[in-house]
Amino acid sequence: MSDKQTALYKNPDAPIPQRIDDLMSRMTVDEKVAQLLSIWDLKQQFMTDEGTFLADQAGEFMKDGIGTVCRPSENRRGKNLGPRASAEFANAMQKYAVEKTRLGIPILFHEEALHGQQAPGATNFPQAITLSCSWDIELVEEIYTTIAAEVRARGGHHVLTPVLDVARDPRWGRVEETFGEDPYLVAEMGAAAIRGFQGGKGRIDHKHVAATAKHFAAHGQPENGTNCGPASFPERLLREVFLYPFEVAVKREGVRAIMAAYHEIDGVPCHKNKWLLHHLLRQEWGFDGIVVSDYFAVDQLQQYHNISNDKAECARLALEAGVDTEFPDMDCYPHLKKLVQDGKLAQATLDQAVERILRFKFELGLFEHPYCDPDLAERIVNCTEHQKLALKAAYKCAVLLKNDNHLLPLDVNKIKSMAIIGPNAQGVHLGGYNDEPRLGIDLLDGLRNKVGDKIKIEYAEGCRITEGYASWFADEVVKADPEKNKILITEAVAVAKRTDIILLAIGGNEQTCREAWKSDHLGDRASLDLVGEQNELVQALLATGKPIIVVLNHGRPLSINYLIEHVPAILDIWYLGQQTGNAVADILFGDVNPAGKLTTTFPRSVGHLPVYYNKKPSANRGYLFDDNTPLLPFGYGLSYTSFKYTNLRITPETGGVGTTAKIYIDVSNIGDREGDEIVQLYIHDKVASVTRPIKELKDFKRIHLKAGESKTVEMVLTPEKLSFYDENMQRIVEPGEFEVMVGSSSVDYLSTVYTVI
Repeated sequence: MSDKQTALYKNPDAPIPQRIDDLMSRMTVDEKVAQLLSIWDLKQQFMTDEGTFLADQAGEFMKDGIGTVCRPSENRRGKNLGPRASAEFANAMQKYAVEKTRLGIPILFHEEALHGQQAPGATNFPQAITLSCSWDIELVEEIYTTIAAEVRARGGHHVLTPVLDVARDPRWGRVEETFGEDPYLVAEMGAAAIRGFQGGKGRIDHKHVAATAKHFAAHGQPENGTNCGPASFPERLLREVFLYPFEVAVKREGVRAIMAAYHEIDGVPCHKNKWLLHHLLRQEWGFDGIVVSDYFAVDQLQQYHNISNDKAECARLALEAGVDTEFPDMDCYPHLKKLVQDGKLAQATLDQAVERILRFKFELGLFEHPYCDPDLAERIVNCTEHQKLALKAAYKCAVLLKNDNHLLPLDVNKIKSMAIIGPNAQGVHLGGYNDEPRLGIDLLDGLRNKVGDKIKIEYAEGCRITEGYASWFADEVVKADPEKNKILITEAVAVAKRTDIILLAIGGNEQTCREAWKSDHLGDRASLDLVGEQNELVQALLATGKPIIVVLNHGRPLSINYLIEHVPAILDIWYLGQQTGNAVADILFGDVNPAGKLTTTFPRSVGHLPVYYNKKPSANRGYLFDDNTPLLPFGYGLSYTSFKYTNLRITPETGGVGTTAKIYIDVSNIGDREGDEIVQLYIHDKVASVTRPIKELKDFKRIHLKAGESKTVEMVLTPEKLSFYDENMQRIVEPGEFEVMVGSSSVDYLSTVYTVI
């Protein structure tokens, strides 16, 4: 047997630290550097248009092995690969690495998996911001467990998800990628996603993948609301709002990877921020996983931030700060070898990063099980079971914003004809980071499938938001022609007049809210109003006198003042995933009772920003000539039934700084339909040594109640939930009174007092 086969690092029974030491002792500097490199666009040099791996061409890039291959299912030159083709390509590359390189170190494959793997055929679940509107922790964990199984079956081991940014500026185009504006909710949703992906702490089995918490840190409230804008926040705010979800991910859930953010914090870009990536993350929190770069972010230290002279210096700054590997291609980190040889980079710094990458691969079991099963990939990706889960998720995420005179749910026996109108009625809108799923049901098809020949359905586009197909990837975004929209509005009115009721599908699309990754690929907005002539379409249809139900697609909170004032019913679906049409049809006709609640505050205008609910007492004294309240508050959402809250109590009513209190409240369904209610607990420290928010979410429960049923809901108030950072930046609980608020939203609740002595 060869030395490679009998080496200690190949022994699965040996402790991982010993395997790492043995492998490191055998590696050349070239082989070590190779483990910190990745391939993305470069794989087009050894991938055909059909996705076949070309081993002879790969040797130039992989002669010393390679650390990571980015998105193996993505073919940048030809067509992206389906489940079987993805698995076969990953196996072919892996076989080369294991059998043809000197040490046989397997490749780490990573994928995007924000709400389903970004690859053809994958199950597409509701977008992250949409999932958060379910307030359903068990659902979120189940979804990301399912996504993990699909990714692993296709050959992936590592996903660049979840996004733990706290979205506090709705102008920002990446709001849709987050779990909302509240740090506690983001932390709990993110924790569920990590558990789903990784399957628990420790080694990761063949059905799970390593998760990446991103973007570290404070990415969700950029200056001017534009992606990658500076984050100029004091340390207390950083720790209590923006860092908190990451701290939970590291300390409680054991997330295995962290992605550094593009922007700067107080003048220091995150990719060279030693305080952030080393002192806080590793020393204070004890993180022992890998830190990865965002795509092209290492080179941006010179190109974007102007703090470096060349790629070599970028590499040194990033590695010394704690960025273990550079994504997505061989750019700056190939200079690491010469930096070590010239004495500009310590060998120990290089070795430390390599050891972390190797530990990551050992924890994933890649040395024992480097290959995936193409038959399994073909069998489970977007299988019937996963499609059912996508439908279940869509049911739980939709938010009923308005329902005057109980217009909804509809009765199929009382409607003869329906007009389905709007730019979002036809075509499945999935949000960013998606690919074509095997199944995709738009609103028009969903309603047709639902009513069959019982209701005559007529369709009109009504207007367009942007020209052409709303591609998230396309750089250029062109607003629709107003003159052409006038014609479409006239046509829609004619259709509406012939029917009994109007379903109007408007809002935004994948081009009006998205990641702005360069100056000619923008996605942030200076206005939150509906784009183009959509309000004019609404006005024209209201003039027909026909009842209107608006179904709202979007990725960020919108200033929908006119809709709220004039339209009788609004169902907010954000991006519900591949089952959008089926889910909306079942909700509209009452087979499903909507129960989702908003996880972001809706502003009246951009001029009202910021509007996040957990503001400080001195914030927003008011405006001349304008209302300073939000258009729609955090935690808001209606139901087809009604709920009543009574008998709020705390046990004990008084406790010490280390005491845990139980909160109880009785919730009754006083309507005539069964349904879910999302019970929310907020607190306010009435007098503190530093200013505290007017209210903070600290617990929530989603419960199901039959008509007439009551339940006692129990919540927990721990010392951690009462604590904050004092003037000395120490986490403490101060004695005093806390207002405790429990109810259906951040503005509709019962309250009492809990006293800490």
